[in-house]
Amino acid sequence: MSRAETLLAGSPVADARRPSPLWTFGLLRSELVTTLRRWRTLALLGVLAAVPVLVGVAVKIETRGGGSADHGGQGPAFISQITNNGLFLVFTALAATLPFFLPMAVGVVAGDAIAGEAGAGTLRYLLVAPAGRGRLLLTKYTTVLAFCLLATLIVALSALITGALLFPLGDLMTISGTRISFAEGLGRALLIALAVAASLVGVAALGLFVSTLTGSGIAAMATTVGLLITIQILDQIPQLHALQPYFFSHYWLSFADLMRDPVYWDDLEKNLGLQALYAAVFGSAAWARFTTKDISA
Repeated sequence: MSRAETLLAGSPVADARRPSPLWTFGLLRSELVTTLRRWRTLALLGVLAAVPVLVGVAVKIETRGGGSADHGGQGPAFISQITNNGLFLVFTALAATLPFFLPMAVGVVAGDAIAGEAGAGTLRYLLVAPAGRGRLLLTKYTTVLAFCLLATLIVALSALITGALLFPLGDLMTISGTRISFAEGLGRALLIALAVAASLVGVAALGLFVSTLTGSGIAAMATTVGLLITIQILDQIPQLHALQPYFFSHYWLSFADLMRDPVYWDDLEKNLGLQALYAAVFGSAAWARFTTKDISA
C-alpha cells in the first residue's frame, strides 16, 4: 500500500470536512518518515557526516607531519584552533558545509517536496485526503525545516565526536581573546548549530516554490541547486555590493559572532530577518501557485 493510500485508509473523507489535529500530525509524521527513509536523503546525511571526519583527519595528518593548521587566514574560520581544542572542529565543519553542502542537501529535499509527488503520481491521492492544499504545503515545508535542523545537528555531532577522538578538549578562547569554559563552549556550539539551521530557512522556501512550478522532481532539484550556486557567485562580485545584503547567503557566516565576547548580534539579527523575509515571500508564492495549480498527476 502506498503512503497516500495509507493516509486515506481509515479517513472518512465523505464525512470529515476538515481534518482533525491528530490526522494532521499523522500526515506530518508520514512525511518525515518517508523523507528520512529515502536513499537519497540518507546519502546526503552520510556525506554531511563525513565532511567533519575528513577535515579532522586532514588536520591531524598535517600537524603530525610537522605542518601547521594555520593557512595564513585561508580556509574555514577556526581551523587553526582545532589542534588546541577539538571543539573548534564543530565550528570549522559548520563553516565548511554551510556555503555548499548543507544548502545543496536542503535544496534537493525541498525541490523534491511537491514535484517529486507529482512525478510519482501520488500528489492527487494526497489531495483527495481531507488535508487541503494549504495544509499539505505547510506540512511539506515543516518537513523540509526539520531536515534543515537534522542535517545541521548531524554535522555538529559528527564534528564533536571526531574532535573528541583526535584532539584534546577543554576551555577555549573566543575570537575576542577571552577564555570560556568547555561547558559554555558546548552551549555556544549548540547556538551556532541552531543559527546555521535558521540560515537555511530561505533556501527551503525557495526550493519549495520551485517545486510547485514543475512536475519533475529532478528538474526542481537541479533548478534549486543552480539558483543556490548562482546567488553565491553573485554575492562575491564587488560590483553588486548594493544588492548583496539582500542575497539569502550574504550573512550566513555571521554565526561566527556567537564566538565573540560579548556576542555581536547585528549581523545575526540581519540574517534571521532576511531568512524570514525569504520564507514569507517564497512561501506565499508557493502557496499562491500550489492552491491554484491544476493537479493532473
